[in-house]
Parts: sequence; C-alpha cells; structure tokens
Amino acid sequence: MAARRDKTHYLYIAVIGAVLLGIAVGFAAPGVAVELKPLGTGFVNLIKMMISPVIFCTIVLGIGSVRKAAKVGAVGGLALGYFMVMSTVALAIGLVVGNLLEPGSGLHLTEAARHAGEAQAKAGGAQSTPEFLLAIIPTTLVSAFTGGQVLQTLLVALLCGFALQAMGPAGEPLLRGIGHVQKLVFRVLAMIMWAAPVGAFGAIAAVVGATGVDALKSLAVIMIGFYTTCLLFVFVVLGTLLRVCTGVSVFALLRYLGREFLLILSTSSSESALPRLIAKMEHLGVSKPVVGITVPTGYSFNLDGTAIYLTMSSLFIAEAMGKPLAIGEQISLLLFMIVASKGAAGVTGAGLATLAGGLQSHRPELVDGVGLIVGIDRFMSEARALTNFAGNAVATVLIGTWTKEFDRDRATEVLAGRFPFDETTLVDDTHGAREDDGAATPVPAQPATPKDGVPA
Repeated sequence: MAARRDKTHYLYIAVIGAVLLGIAVGFAAPGVAVELKPLGTGFVNLIKMMISPVIFCTIVLGIGSVRKAAKVGAVGGLALGYFMVMSTVALAIGLVVGNLLEPGSGLHLTEAARHAGEAQAKAGGAQSTPEFLLAIIPTTLVSAFTGGQVLQTLLVALLCGFALQAMGPAGEPLLRGIGHVQKLVFRVLAMIMWAAPVGAFGAIAAVVGATGVDALKSLAVIMIGFYTTCLLFVFVVLGTLLRVCTGVSVFALLRYLGREFLLILSTSSSESALPRLIAKMEHLGVSKPVVGITVPTGYSFNLDGTAIYLTMSSLFIAEAMGKPLAIGEQISLLLFMIVASKGAAGVTGAGLATLAGGLQSHRPELVDGVGLIVGIDRFMSEARALTNFAGNAVATVLIGTWTKEFDRDRATEVLAGRFPFDETTLVDDTHGAREDDGAATPVPAQPATPKDGVPA
C-alpha cells in the first residue's frame, strides 16, 4: 500500500528534475528550447480540458446537498465582498512599493519593444460591463462545457444545483449519478498529472531559451520588487488574517498545498491546480457548498496577484518612458484594469493583455512601453498565479469559518499529516456534507480505512 502512494512522490520529484533540465536546455540550446513550447502548452490544455466538468460536478453536488438556498447566496455574496476588499488592499500595497522603488528609471524603449506593446494592446481590448455580463450566458446549456469559460460553467452549475435542490428526494438519483461522474473526472485528472514533468520541461525550456540572461539582468529591479511585494502580501496580510480569524497557520496551509504550488510554478498558470485545490479544500474540512462556490468565484474575481502586477507594471512603464503617473492617474487607471481583468485570472498572458488594454484606454502614449516587460512577463506571471492561488486557498478557509462550514479539528489532523490526501482518486468519500445544512461532517483523528488497496 505504501509503495503505491510513493509513486506520486516520484512524480513531483520528476517535475523538479524536469524544471532544472528545462533551464539547462534553455541556456545551452536556446533555438531548440523555444521549439519545445508546445509540450508545456499541451499539458496546460489537458488540465484546462478538465476544469469545466470539475467545477460543474463540485458546485452541483455542493448546492444540491443544501436544503436552504439562502445559505448558498450568503456564501457567494461574502466571497465577492471579500475578494473586492482584498484586491483593493493588494492594489494599495503595489502602489506604495511601486512608488518607493520607482522601477523603470534608466531603461530605454527599443523599436522591437514598441511593436510588442502595440500587439498586446490589440489583444487586450477592454470589455464594457454589459458585454461582460452577456458573455457569462452560454449559447446553449452544453456550450459552457466546450467553450472553456469558467463563468459560463459557473452559471450553468448554479442553475442545475438549485434545480436539483428544489426537486428534493426526486433529485437524489441525479445527485448520486453526478457524484460518480465526479469520481471519473478526478480519476482522469490523476492520470493526466503523470504528464506534468513533460509539460514542465517544455514550458521552462521555451521561456528560458526565448528570454536569456541579459533581459533578466536589465529588468531585475521590477522582478525582485514584484516578488517581494507578493511575498509580503501572502505572508503578512493573508497570513495575519488567517491566523486571527481561524487559528490556522498560513505556513502549514501553504505546505499542505506544496505540490499545487510546484505545478503552478512549472506551468505558470494557476488553472492547472484548480481541480486539485477544490479536492484539497474539501479534504481539509471546508464544506462542499463553500468550496464549490468560493474557489471557482475566486478564479474569476480574486485578483490579488494580478492587482499587484498591474500596479507595478504600470508604474514601471511610466517611469521607463519618462512620463510618470500622478497618484490620481494611478488609482483611476488601475481601478479600471482591475474591473477589466475579471474572468482572466489564472490564464497565462491574460495579465499582459489587460495591462496593454488599460493603458490604451487611459494613457495611449504609454502602450508602446508594454514591450519593455514582454520578456519577463512569463516570470512575473508565475508570481501572479502563485499569489492568486494562495489568496483563493486562504479565502476558502476564511469564508468556511465565517459561515460555520469549516471543521477545524479535521483541518488540524490534515495539516499535521495524520489524515493524508488521496493522490490516486483526488476524491474524499469520508468527508461528506450533512443533508440539512451542508456543514462538514467531523472525521475521527486517525488515518482512514484503506480502500481498494490505497490509503484514503
């Protein structure tokens, strides 16, 4: 039994080895390394293929098992309010650090960078609010699953969940069927994960081969400043809030999610870890309804890392082009870009397009400067994705606590390693939701009974 579980440890050791090998190939043979990019893209696409069914099953099962519809609305409203407040805090921190560092001073815009900025501006055209809202509605009930739009899947899942909830006992067979589908989806996801080393190797090799060392040296200030700001936000702001409100250590929580962070680091997309975050938060002790609503909503609206990125990048470009932004201009521009970036969290490159689109609408003369950070955007995208992911994890625990849907005793056992997560199925059968209110059912503080030869 232990030997079978150990295979997943070998998988993530292989991912680390693949990342190091990719870096080496990127430096040794840049031309060859760039051609390996499809390996990374292919792996991320495999993961994205599973996101819609994971979200649908999770939300429908979560809502369908709750008798009081008002509780679902309360969780959703609390989640949106929390994400709005935390994005504003992240925005303020980014503004303070960016103005202190004054990144971009002394850099010069080349013709190549100018053209790169123009291209990103075309890709980042901003949506109006009506367009954004209408885009949430899928063309058909099933097109939400084929279009790859998280918000469309979220809408369909909410409608189906409430419908099954209203059906009462008649809907129970459907709920059981969707439960079986969820197990199938997570099993397929576990199989796809074995391709992670190949995807990590291709993604890292391509970006190192295309970027090289010189570009990183010239742009080290903004990179270091951005990474430092993200670390301060996660460990000081989120860590303090988590400890005060729940008693859970942010270090213990992030250690529990270590494999997910490694996956994000190697693919530069937090979407690659979304299905695993849902499974792990349920295993930790947060009820299915809270996880099913908070995590998908967070992936579209929780923009902590993106807020910091947009703040510092805008200041960097303005300084580099000798056209610094006044405080009023900074706040106006960045609030606009926060709104414009809804639904793009977790998608590689979306932050760059949002940045260019925002500058095009507010300060067109600064758009050319976007080309200055194209070379390092891939590295900044990693920190952006890691910060957004950490913010989603912390938010799920916090909202679970505030709605009394978090089993703290179980979380203590899980974080201490006494109740391990099942890497084989990614589904926790022992942690259900009470039929009356969806609250987490306490689990004895001991390892689960082996099932099918694998410790649960």
